[in-house]
Formats: sequence, structure tokens, C-alpha cells
Amino acid sequence: MQCRVLHLGDRGVTFEFGNEISKAVNHHVLAIHSLMKEALAQGQLNGIIETVPSFRSLTIHYDPLVLYPDEVEGLVAPFLDQDFSARESGKLWEFPCCYEGEFAPDLEEVAKSCGLSVSEVINIHSAQCYDVFMLGFLPGFGFLGQLDPRLVLPRRSEPRTAVPKGSVAIADQLTAVYPSQSPGGWHLIGRTHIEFFDLSKENPALLQAGDQVRFKPVSQSEFLRLTGEAS
Repeated sequence: MQCRVLHLGDRGVTFEFGNEISKAVNHHVLAIHSLMKEALAQGQLNGIIETVPSFRSLTIHYDPLVLYPDEVEGLVAPFLDQDFSARESGKLWEFPCCYEGEFAPDLEEVAKSCGLSVSEVINIHSAQCYDVFMLGFLPGFGFLGQLDPRLVLPRRSEPRTAVPKGSVAIADQLTAVYPSQSPGGWHLIGRTHIEFFDLSKENPALLQAGDQVRFKPVSQSEFLRLTGEAS
């Protein structure tokens, strides 16, 4: 797969693959990222600090006192053209999601905009197994894709100033869970009680790029029971 090399000052190099968001491109990026992480853990790639994957690129942070930019390219080159077809995926997660009432404030509007019933939106969204393409925006915020084409909508014209923690949302070709309260412009169609970012843990972010996610519909009463708020 061809790539474009972009130099980020004297401490980073980005390898960019293609110009689209797709599972195939992201799989390629994450496979290179995984192999390089393994090499770093084994004490190889001296001077490389870390690798950071995104939808279609991999950024290499390095020590400029150890490596020149062209040396970074030389270290990365052997990883670019390997056969990644046998690489394993990350963890498979299933998260309870309440698609009812106050926990799904945009669900009816989404259904109307998509020409579907509310139950059809729920069935379509929960039937899909989503790939975690990357983390970003907020600590623990995973960009999950790709959304079923029947649910693809642009972001809201008026973003909210405060999206509740645990909100399950959709926008464009993606779905996501807000790990903390935050401003946001995605359509809110559900809520989960799962903690996606916990600083008390060795690895604070629950999701990692390369994981897979499914959402399991639960009733409002079951959701309140899970959160300990049932009366």
C-alpha cells in the first residue's frame, strides 16, 4: 500500500495511507502499529519513542538526539510492506445500551431523518460489530466504524454544550461513546453505564485501536438497575 511521508518538525514523522476512511486502510495502519509496538517492547528501534495510529495514518515520535528524519524512514520501511492478512484483531467488547427515553434524546429525530422507525434504528445500530479505528477528541473516546449506510447523517447543525457521560452517538460514518461530559455535535441515540476512562488503572482507556465493539439493547429499568439508580 502506497504512503505519503510528512515530517512534523524534528520530532515526528507521519506515514499517511490513502485518502479515505475504510476498514482495509485502518487495518493496515494498526497492523504496522502493532508490529512496531512489539519491536519497541523487545528493545529494538532505538530512538523511536512511540507510534500513534489514526484512521489512515501512523505518526512516529522519535528522539532527535538519536535519529535523523531519514533514519526514521529507514527504520519504518521494513514494516510497511508485510503481509498483514493473518494479524489478529484486538478485544471484542459488548456494552449494554439503553435506547429509551431521556437516554436517547435524538433517536426519534434520527429515525425520521433516515426514513426509518425507532425500532429499525435500534436494530440496525445494535446489529453491527464496530471496529475501533482510533482514539481521540477526549481521553478514552473511540471512533467506531463503519456505521450502516442507512444511519449515516451529518453532525447536528447546533452542537450541545454538554453531552452526558456515557452517551452513545452517531455522526457521518461513525458511532462513539462519550467517556465524560463534553460539548459535542453528534446525534445521541442511547446511553451506556460503562467506564471508558479510569485514571486509577494502569491503562486508563478501556478501548484500544483494533478492538471491536457491539451494543446490546437494554430497557430503561434494566439500565437503571445496572447504574444502581433503580428505585
